Amino acid sequence: MNLLKKYTGWFVLGTLVFYLLSVAHFIPLLLPTLLAWGANIAMWNTLSRSARRQISWLMAIGIGALLFAGSQGTWMTWQQIFAVNLPMLAMFVAVSFLDLTSSTDEKRPLPKGLSAIFNTSVGVQVLGAVINLSVIMVFADRMKGAIKLTPVQQFILTRNFSAAAWWSPFFVATGVAIIYAPGMQWQKTLIPGVFMAIIAIIFSTIDAYRKTKGAFSGYPIRKESLFIPMFLASCVILFHFIWPTISILVLICLLAPTATLLLMRTNSRRKSLFHFVNHKLAQIGSQFALFLAAGIFSNGISAVILSYPQLFNLKSFTFSPLLFSFVLAAMITVGLIGIHPVVSIAIVSPMLLPLNPDPTQLGFLFLSAWAISAGSSGLTGLGLLMTSRYQIPTKTIVTNSAHYAVFMWLLCSLVNGIFL
Repeated sequence: MNLLKKYTGWFVLGTLVFYLLSVAHFIPLLLPTLLAWGANIAMWNTLSRSARRQISWLMAIGIGALLFAGSQGTWMTWQQIFAVNLPMLAMFVAVSFLDLTSSTDEKRPLPKGLSAIFNTSVGVQVLGAVINLSVIMVFADRMKGAIKLTPVQQFILTRNFSAAAWWSPFFVATGVAIIYAPGMQWQKTLIPGVFMAIIAIIFSTIDAYRKTKGAFSGYPIRKESLFIPMFLASCVILFHFIWPTISILVLICLLAPTATLLLMRTNSRRKSLFHFVNHKLAQIGSQFALFLAAGIFSNGISAVILSYPQLFNLKSFTFSPLLFSFVLAAMITVGLIGIHPVVSIAIVSPMLLPLNPDPTQLGFLFLSAWAISAGSSGLTGLGLLMTSRYQIPTKTIVTNSAHYAVFMWLLCSLVNGIFL
């Protein structure tokens, strides 16, 4: 176990490298799967008690459901059980590399007022869309200064960061949507997604200004810091247009580390990369454990549904705008009480797929559930980060954003009816 722990970061990196080799058919899928589970085992003791409990329950229910379905004659393949979320893990590792391109500026004073609220909202969304969760900590640590992060600063960061799920191909939510809504075309959710994200910025900016009367300390955004996210997003769109047969997930797995090597600012690339692999990659255990456990859980649920098709038969329904709205409300609600979006998506997907929904519309449902619940809940990963690191009470996070969640749910239902 100690040997495993020492090389955890390399197991994580190997998951990405060998997954790409398996996509190119150079090696079997079994190898990156073993590396992912090896990293999960090595990182298990570093997880918080609550994370271990949630993941243990997911795996126990999933294994129990798989065994029960097996006794009824329904068996899933090992790839479905152990490797279904491997593409998302590879993408998560690839995107983590972009942390090496970020830089902090401790000398510039914090901007104040309405423009500071708006610029911080835009900045955390655009940067977070590519560099992901580390951006929240960079922004929050800088904004809190010598005092605590305020609840208004908190919701500006979490709502707008989460809203990037609607449109960013680099967000893990996109990987989840592509896998659980087979056939989803990310490009078709881009326009409605950007619209939702812009509304999230405007709504949160007005909300924050109303509550603070402009007494808000924002993050000192620099124009050059927005270059990398815009550059990478453009590259993904361009290369997907040139090679449409290559999936968005694989493109990101290739582009994110390559861009990092080209754009990272350091005296020694080799030293920085080794430190990153040995320390940063070794600390992403909760994501690995959650996605691997969710894969077992979702396939257990799928197997039970396949065993009793008459019981879970929704064929009397159609995937109408009304059903879209109802399911979205349910997913947001369970997100507020602490069910991670990837878990609710894993439950909903096998129940809705037999209705033959439009894959892009189903994908938009999953992106919306992720964006709204992650931005409003105090009990999912982002909310727990705010509670543990910045002492924002869970109740404060939820009450501050309950009206936001309701408004965005209504708007999503409307956008779905108009665009999709």
